[in-house]
Amino acid sequence: MKKRSRFIFSALCFGFAFLYVPILLVIIYSFNDSRLVTIWGGWSIRWYIELFNNDNILDAALLSLRIAMVSATCATIMGTLAGIALTRIRQFKGRLLFTGMIIAPLVMPEVITGLSLLLLFVSLQNLIGWPGQRGINTITIAHITFSMAYVAVIIQSRLTNINESIEEAALDLGARPIRVLWDITLPIILPAMVSGWLLSFTLSLDDLVIASFVSGPGATTLPMLIFSKVRLGIAPDINALATILITIVAIGVSIAGWIMYRQSKAKKRNILVQ
Repeated sequence: MKKRSRFIFSALCFGFAFLYVPILLVIIYSFNDSRLVTIWGGWSIRWYIELFNNDNILDAALLSLRIAMVSATCATIMGTLAGIALTRIRQFKGRLLFTGMIIAPLVMPEVITGLSLLLLFVSLQNLIGWPGQRGINTITIAHITFSMAYVAVIIQSRLTNINESIEEAALDLGARPIRVLWDITLPIILPAMVSGWLLSFTLSLDDLVIASFVSGPGATTLPMLIFSKVRLGIAPDINALATILITIVAIGVSIAGWIMYRQSKAKKRNILVQ
């Protein structure tokens, strides 16, 4: 048993080291004073100063945040409606086709999705003159297209585990369906909607392949800018940017963990009181 537990502990340590040591190296080398990434030149914050003075990176970061917030919000609304339709309306014409259209972006390679959206926008431009040029709007529509599918799956799985007797009781008491949706269904699935929004925001902020197909010369997202800079060699300011993103994610995860811990303690306290 001791040998087995020692092997499991060693495998666990190796797994965590494989995941987090590269991240730790990125953070350390972001404070490297040398212009060469692989040569240590002492501790310095010069690359953070250069990063915040780089208008191209700041503009790309702001553009990515704007696109991610808009696409995540729209995808959450549309994905929630799609998930409710698939769960609560069990029989309607075209259900199989609708289900396939929801699942398709999940299994379709990003290259195929990006190419198909590019051909769609080019065809629309030739037919009706819209979009005039590819940019923020086309990237946002593309991100809504594939993010909505993830939200629909999350909402559908949440609604499947909910007892419908609560909604049926409200309908029997005279509540209208829209009132039941607003007062009962949406509050119950609110955590799933928040999870879908966060997932959509992350997918949009992280997307490179699809955005590369549907973007124009005037719209460069942060992943596209980082990829173009990395192809020419890893610059020290990229390490600084990665460290800032890692810090933001770590703070978000810590806050979420603290909230979940408080909620679990509150539930245990309520159980003991009862």
